[in-house]
Formats: sequence, structure tokens, C-alpha cells
Amino acid sequence: MISALLPNYARADLAFERGEGCWLFTVDGRRLLDFGSGIATASLGHGHPHLARAIAEQAAKVMHVSNLYRIPQAERLAQRLVDATFADSVFFCNSGAEANEGMIKMMRRAMYDAGKPERFRFIVFEGAFHGRTLATLAATGNAKYLEGFGPVVEGFDQVPFNNMNAVRNAVGSATAGIIVEPLQGEGGVRPADMQFLRDLRAVCDEFGLILGMDEVQSGMGRTGRLFAHEWAGITPDVMSAAKGIGGGFPLGAVLATEEFAKALKPGTHGTTFGGNPLACAAGNAVLDIILAPGFLADVERKGRRLRAELDEIAREYPQIYEDARGMGLLQGLKCVLPQGEVQAACVAEGLMAITAGENVLRLAPPLVVTDADLDEAMVMLRRATRRVLPSAAKAAAK
Repeated sequence: MISALLPNYARADLAFERGEGCWLFTVDGRRLLDFGSGIATASLGHGHPHLARAIAEQAAKVMHVSNLYRIPQAERLAQRLVDATFADSVFFCNSGAEANEGMIKMMRRAMYDAGKPERFRFIVFEGAFHGRTLATLAATGNAKYLEGFGPVVEGFDQVPFNNMNAVRNAVGSATAGIIVEPLQGEGGVRPADMQFLRDLRAVCDEFGLILGMDEVQSGMGRTGRLFAHEWAGITPDVMSAAKGIGGGFPLGAVLATEEFAKALKPGTHGTTFGGNPLACAAGNAVLDIILAPGFLADVERKGRRLRAELDEIAREYPQIYEDARGMGLLQGLKCVLPQGEVQAACVAEGLMAITAGENVLRLAPPLVVTDADLDEAMVMLRRATRRVLPSAAKAAAK
């Protein structure tokens, strides 16, 4: 008999009753160090006093009014994002998939408004993950995710990641733009080459294409800059954001320059919950912390430290790990053994990690992780690695 809660997730047998900083506490008394952050979402960790207070105070006033009316909290959050980025205007929604849907619609509509309705296709990349809606599944292009859901939404041409020749070969008369993650999270914690991102900007300028950046996982300070594309010294035309933007409260956004943002006129797109007072109170509280002087520089420093430790562990245990990869506080270890075995060993040692494509163990701690947390996490990871050494020996002997 089916469970009351739809069983579409293979859930670990862990239930949490509270959290503090980077630590989570289960209902049965276990204490675990959270290096998954709810899939890079709990950017300020758990129980952050400023975020919790902002949500509680706003909830006591007004949570939701709908976008039929002005929402001062959304206006303030949008202006702060505009001031801190390339964008001129922001649309708020609830999730990364919705943000990517909004980005896709904006890019197509901009071409339509420019008198080029035939230009509706997008160049996308192998290893990408853009969401679970029908259009974002098509943009992702993963056959496993697409199976059984009927005809694939038309208009997405997938090419190898970090391959500029393939991009140029894919540009055609129907191409509207390019959608890229500057750091693929689900796809295996794979950073784009900085020159590749610069070349994408150049090819969009050359052919009159729109550059769309998916920063759902890599944005909001995760790499030590507010958004990861900043490392390449370029700007997109349109960008999606979500996950860490609300610190765990559902919030997503589409950011764009005026040229493309104006494509979504009244009636072309909308949302019931997106940008409501409660969500935007959370978003403003997150920005208060992330944009504070020195915060992002400290994220960058902690990311370098984490990477150095992971490089050392990969060198120490080549029978378990092939390499370390990633940027900032989104790092990964490519495993030799099935990643699930290493992940289970981490949990047994008190460290929560998540998995990614290419058999990668993904580490994405809250941005407020302390040096002491990093030290303890690496002790736990080494213990977990030693736990799986017998499995590696058996596999090597076969």
C-alpha cells in the first residue's frame, strides 16, 4: 500500500528536529555536521538568529497579499539585487525550476518582440541540471529524467561542456541563446573554464544571441563571489537564482538587463506566491549577511582551505578518490567506489554529504561554516574513507 507521503524520494532514515549553525540534531538524539545544506540551500546554516527573526517578525505582520498589489519587501530586495549585479530588473518566483522556466520564456519572448519568432532554440550542455518541469527537463537532457513523460519539449540542442567548437557548430538560424551553469552542481561539481565563459559571451555578441546563466546552485555567495560568473569578468543578459537566496525559505528569481526584462509585459508571466512579503523578508535577511563587508572574502578563503584538504585526501587515498574539484564552498570528490558507499560511511561518522553526477561526493556546507567545523568535517571524512578501504581492496582484487 502506498504511503501517505508520495514515495518518489529514496529518503535516508534520518529525521531532524532542530539545527544550530552547521549542525543538525535528529529526533533520536544524533548530532550531524551538515555539509549538504539542503542541497546548497541553507546558506546561513540552521537557526540563524537574524534570518529566523526576520521571518518571524514578518509572519506576524503579513505573509501573503499576491502580486495584485505592491510589495515593499520585494521592491527592496529587487533594488538590492540590481545594485549588486548586472541586472536592471528582477522577477521573483519560488524555486530554481520556476526561475529557469521564467528565464526560458523571457529569452524566447525577447526574440519574438525583436521580430525574430523563428529564433526559439537554446544551446545547452551535457551534465547540466535545470529543473524537473517539462521544459527544464528538456534543457537538462538527461534521458533517465525524461523517460516516461511523453514528447520532449522542443528547442534544446545539447553540446559538450567546455567545448567552444561544439558551441559554434550548434549555432543556427533558429538559435535564440545559450543557457549555461558556470559551475555544474548536479552534473558532478564541474566548473566551467573561465575562458569558456568569456568565449560564450563573445559568441552571443557575435551572433546576436542571448546569454542565460543558471546560477541556482552556484550563486548567492557559494563560490566566494555573489554569483559565480563574476570570476570570468563577464555579465549574462538573463540569470536565474534560487536555493541559497532565501536561506532555506522558498524563493527564486530571474534577473535581467532592461532589454530582456521588458519582454515580460503584464499578462505574459506570473506567479501566485512568488515575491510575497514573507519570502522577500527572508531574502533581504540573507542579503544583509552575505553582502556584509568581508563575508564573501571569507567564503572564498574557507573554500580554498576546504579544497586544499580535499586535494590532500584524494592524494592520500587514490584507491577511493580520483580527484577533487569545485569552487568555493561547492566542492566534490570523484569516487572510485560507488559514491553511495562513501556517502553512507560519512553519515556513519556524523558527516552529511550529498551525491552528484560522475560518481562524485558533493560537499556544500553553509556559507557560515567555521574553521572548527571544517577541521571536524575533514576528520570525519578521513574516518569515513578508512571505513570503505576494505571495499576498495575487495574491488581491486576482483
